[in-house]
Amino acid sequence: MRTTSLFRAHGCGKPGESAGATRQRRRCARAALATLAVAAAAALAGCAPDPAPTLPEGVRVTLQQLRSDVADRTAQVRVANGSDTELLITRLELHDDWFDGPAVRDRDSTITPGRTVDLRIDLPPSACEGEPDADARESVLVFTMRGGTEYRVPTEDSLGFTGRLHERECLAHDAAAVASLSWGAFTPSAAGEPATLQLDIAPAGGDGSLRIVEVLPTNLLRFADVTAPLPLGLEVGGRAQPAPVDVPLVPSRCDPHAVQEDKRGTVFTVAIETDSVSGVIELPATADQRARILSWVAAWCGYG
Repeated sequence: MRTTSLFRAHGCGKPGESAGATRQRRRCARAALATLAVAAAAALAGCAPDPAPTLPEGVRVTLQQLRSDVADRTAQVRVANGSDTELLITRLELHDDWFDGPAVRDRDSTITPGRTVDLRIDLPPSACEGEPDADARESVLVFTMRGGTEYRVPTEDSLGFTGRLHERECLAHDAAAVASLSWGAFTPSAAGEPATLQLDIAPAGGDGSLRIVEVLPTNLLRFADVTAPLPLGLEVGGRAQPAPVDVPLVPSRCDPHAVQEDKRGTVFTVAIETDSVSGVIELPATADQRARILSWVAAWCGYG
């Protein structure tokens, strides 16, 4: 609405015949400007986006990874419903700049008031090229409810497992450009003697260098005659192409439930150094190797 039209609408008339008329025009002008301000505010309110809906008060959402989730690269979204509202979740997504794509759980879940439920998700690979630094990273959980309402919740990872996972997997990504590491042949042994698990090292031909510092024992296995990490000190890159290494293994414990309930006993941690960073990577045995190693432990300990 133009200002002159507003003046006319409030009966302001033309300037100038008497003091009373002047005062009347000033009152009209103030009224017209007030009307214009209200109209502008209404227009701005009409353009503003609706605020995003928030979860009912009393609902807390956290992201965590249980010990049994590590080998499968899964995680749990824990939803604690402390509200008096039933939650009917039809879809759950994790969007995180440090993962290569979203994690999606496309299943219905009903969480009644007072209940706490862990919703399992499969984690995408870590994003190790072009991902933002920690201070620019964004991470959000998106819940779609029955009826289509969508809640977006900043990810709460109180134990920081996603940061450690990203660091470990991106170190492995950088190392793989120089050489790939894997477990090869497993040779079991008689009781009292060490078995051997072969560490295969295949140069990848990429730039840079890699130093394999040591292998750490697991909760189930240690190295023959060594209770600490097994030092290797192998250089890979350029002309350095080390041969496979036989790693000597003996059980570090013989209680039967250690084998029966094993989750991490054949997941080895390897300390490495690249041109720019040092750290540890995880090098798990394959499913077939794991089965053979656990059978050997049982036989070695006398209950297999």
